[in-house]
This record gives sequence, structure tokens and C-alpha cells, in this order.
Amino acid sequence: MIFVQAALQIILGIAGGLAVGSGVIAFFIVLDIMPRLAQLTRTYKKSRAYEKAMILGSVVGTVADFWNICLPLPGIFTWIPGLFCGVFIGLLAAALTEVLNLLPILAKRLHMTVYMFGLLMAMVLGKVTGSLFDWFVYNR
Repeated sequence: MIFVQAALQIILGIAGGLAVGSGVIAFFIVLDIMPRLAQLTRTYKKSRAYEKAMILGSVVGTVADFWNICLPLPGIFTWIPGLFCGVFIGLLAAALTEVLNLLPILAKRLHMTVYMFGLLMAMVLGKVTGSLFDWFVYNR
């Protein structure tokens, strides 16, 4: 009975991982996130490096989570991976927004095309301020 339960857990774990992984890959492929991200940063020649970094990051993150690997570093060093994660999420959100043309449509409908740069900067500064407030005030 224990063997059947363990086999079922393994099968369900693999099936769930394949489903989530396929969904993420479909998201990146259908919306052309990586090429658009390379285009936005004007580093199109390095798009292969972006793809390899995403694959390597996914594998390392999965292995670290699966085997509960952690680095015993002082708290001051947590800003480095936090910065990389924040940059990735920010660039991914920017690429997704550009792909879906949300901001130009919003600016056009609100008659704010002249203020597009200010709108973008307000969004960025609001996100950064909110994240820092959450990090320094609520996570103490």
C-alpha cells in the first residue's frame, strides 16, 4: 500500500511539474517575452544567454527548493538575489506590457500620450517605493 501511495505521489508530482512548466514555456513563447526583452534592452545578440540564464535559474531554483538547499549568509547579502529577482520581474512585466500594448492604449484613451514618460516613471517609482516600504516596515 505504501508503494502504491509513493508511486502515485511521484506520478502526480511529475505531471504537475510538466503542466506548470509547459504553461510557463507557452507563456514565454506565445507572447515572445525573451525576444521582446532583448529588443527593449537593445541586447538582441544576447538572447541565447537570456534563455540559458532562465533555464539555469529554473533548474538551480528547483534543485535548491527540492533538496532544501540554503546558503548561510548574513542578512546583508540578501539584497543581491533580491535585486536580481526584482530586475527580472520588472523587465518581464515591462516586456509583457509592451507585448500587450497596455500602456499606449491606456495613455491614448486617457488623453495622456504627452505624459507617457511621467506615467511610466510614476509606475516604476510607486512599485519601488511600495516594495521598499514592504521590505523595511512589514518584514521586520
